[in-house]
Amino acid sequence: MDRSEGPLKGTVVVDLSRALAGPHTAMLLGDLGARVIKVEQPGTGDETRGWGPPFVGPEEERISTYFLSCNRNKESIELDLKSDDGIEQLTRLVRAADVLVENFRPGVLDRLGFSVGRLEELNPRLVVCSISGFGHDGPEGGRAGYDQIAQGEAGLMSLTGPSSKEPTKTGVAIGDVLAGMNGAQGVLAALVERGRTGRGRVVRTSLLSSIVGVHAFQGTRWTVAREVPSALGNQHPSIAPYGAFACMDGMLQVAVGGEAQWARFAGLLGLDAEDPRFRDNASRVAHREALIAEIEAVLDQGTRDEWLSRIGGAGVPCGAVRTVDQVYEWDQTRSQGLVVSVEHPVLGEVELPGSALRFDPRDPGESEEFGRGYLPPPALGEHNDAVRAWLDEVEREREPAAEPVG
Repeated sequence: MDRSEGPLKGTVVVDLSRALAGPHTAMLLGDLGARVIKVEQPGTGDETRGWGPPFVGPEEERISTYFLSCNRNKESIELDLKSDDGIEQLTRLVRAADVLVENFRPGVLDRLGFSVGRLEELNPRLVVCSISGFGHDGPEGGRAGYDQIAQGEAGLMSLTGPSSKEPTKTGVAIGDVLAGMNGAQGVLAALVERGRTGRGRVVRTSLLSSIVGVHAFQGTRWTVAREVPSALGNQHPSIAPYGAFACMDGMLQVAVGGEAQWARFAGLLGLDAEDPRFRDNASRVAHREALIAEIEAVLDQGTRDEWLSRIGGAGVPCGAVRTVDQVYEWDQTRSQGLVVSVEHPVLGEVELPGSALRFDPRDPGESEEFGRGYLPPPALGEHNDAVRAWLDEVEREREPAAEPVG
């Protein structure tokens, strides 16, 4: 599906955000066909332009791969929001936009002169997505939000890592990314509502709420059972065997989700499925260490690929543990449109992670293609003139026609 023909075609998004959470929201909207105009500080731009290594490109124009990860499908305009011209141009953008995304600390947008009341006055149809670290109100609502701090404060680090003695962050900035996804979801819901009411709405989310919101069964272990969860490394706290296991030449993962699967898995490995320690899931969880020892003693007799073939052939879910380079070279990854090629103004053709969404063709014979129409992450201020010219055109079209003479 051509991005420019996506479900949000004709929707204009003003992206005032920086770093990852807000830019991720705006990028997801761009993937769906919205026109996203990223507003950046003159000369420096989004601070992630300086986050590295790694940097790529010529020495005189080094480009951060961090910035590339969350700014595809956007245009860039430089505006000094403390200057008269910057305020004027942002005012014009707000009037012309459908959505505004921001992740300033609470109160900053008000001090710039763009409070919620002012935004509604300028454009009653505007949907505003506001992303913060810990929420826009409450006793700690004004705190700055950085992903790893939020992971710790929201309990995620206590659930991750080899043991409760070594709380560990996840390998990606998951709080930022989840907040970005929640922001996009909220915007889409508000746009649907606007279709009924004609009015926009403020959508708020935060790193804290986004992480707590995915605690899932770990949350109810405490809220209902009053059991404090802790880290178990690569094993599941409530299902066994379910996790990573060592074999002759590396690691593989197995997920036994029911008793029928357990019987097949145990039979394949020559284990006694009716052993009282392992007869049902609760017993296996209680005797997890003994179970792991018996499983790995058998798996150590074969290679990872041999066991993956045998276990998968028995109808038991299993998988490899891939490195990131292996993921992007995997045929299955590419078949899902998860790698897209774009023509970058400095780097030439580069590959970027693609959208997680696919849309089936609407008409018989219509082909499904990936990466058509994707815009590369923009150079700083690359679209300064184009965006200002577009605003001029929008305002000319809105001017009332002159009354006829006579």
